[in-house]
Amino acid sequence: MKRSIVIAIVLAVAAVAWIGSGQIGASNQPKVGEKPAADLTAASTLPSVRVRVSQAQVHVQRIVLRGQTEADRKVNVKAETQGRIAELNAQKGRLTKEGDVLARIDPDERPARLAEAKSLREQRRIEYEAAKRLAEKGFRAETQLAAARAALDAADAGVKFAEIALKYLEIKAPFDGVIVDRFVEIGDFVDVGDQIARVLDLDPLLVVVQVSERDAGRLTEGALAQSRLVTGQTVEGAISYVSQEADSATRTFRVEIEVDNPNGFLPDGVSAEVILPLQQVVAHQISPAILTLSDTGAIGVKTVSAADEIVFMPVRIVDEEKSGVWITGLPERATLVTVGQEFVTEGQKVQPIDEATLSPTTESSGGAVAAGDKRDGAS
Repeated sequence: MKRSIVIAIVLAVAAVAWIGSGQIGASNQPKVGEKPAADLTAASTLPSVRVRVSQAQVHVQRIVLRGQTEADRKVNVKAETQGRIAELNAQKGRLTKEGDVLARIDPDERPARLAEAKSLREQRRIEYEAAKRLAEKGFRAETQLAAARAALDAADAGVKFAEIALKYLEIKAPFDGVIVDRFVEIGDFVDVGDQIARVLDLDPLLVVVQVSERDAGRLTEGALAQSRLVTGQTVEGAISYVSQEADSATRTFRVEIEVDNPNGFLPDGVSAEVILPLQQVVAHQISPAILTLSDTGAIGVKTVSAADEIVFMPVRIVDEEKSGVWITGLPERATLVTVGQEFVTEGQKVQPIDEATLSPTTESSGGAVAAGDKRDGAS
């Protein structure tokens, strides 16, 4: 047989085999342009979301403001008479008691003036007694008796003036406090009104803040407030004063908090972060991560209803803490979606999963509980 005939026969057999292989199993393959049937079993599975039952609590709203410490009283003690400083006890940083002598002025001629005034008073007293006896006998006119009495009163006043001048030589602390500065040295000559020392009353210490018009009316005198000083100390005290007059420039109101400071350890003029209580509200504490927005831009949370349907509820943030935010606008008890809220829409039916047990939940008393868990409101 010729070689060309053999090649032709082989090619024909190969072509038949190839065509035959295309028919085998053709019934098992979809035709071109056709799609396989949809798997309705997978589509019927409800989306699952993690939930937590939240119970409303009574919460005290607070605001955080910047303020500073102030001494309850601060006085620049001044000289009430003139003279040379002969003694000085005002040491900076020293605690002092009311009435302690801070400085003494040299008396100079003041004791002699007192002695002179007393002698003159005695003379006027004798003259008045003599005039009185003569007047009783009719030998002295009433006008002369009145003049003698006036001279005695003037002499008595002179003695008192001389005694006060000696008293003014001692410059005393006006109240218990600490001496923070002094302005004279021994030997300095001072006049009336010259500053001798500066004394602060640091017990109680005041923490002062400026509160806005909106919040000032919600403060209550006597309520406890907490202050964190820039020095790292945390102190607590009661609101002692809320001003009834706004600052003309800032339209804010001065608020004072009294803090016990028996040893004067807390200084005047230190910056502080003050946490002021405002008013009580019934609110839920949640993680800010579960907050979401509605199609209209309203802030809120997604909840699961008794029928396992998603419900969007707008809320208002009333306070913020490190542990979460406090919100109002929810019922007293609500089943909150904590994971998956961004993948479900309002009205959609879902399978709630308890975030604590990771088990499907059922509805009991309006709140989700893990299936098989008999505790009402387990979270």
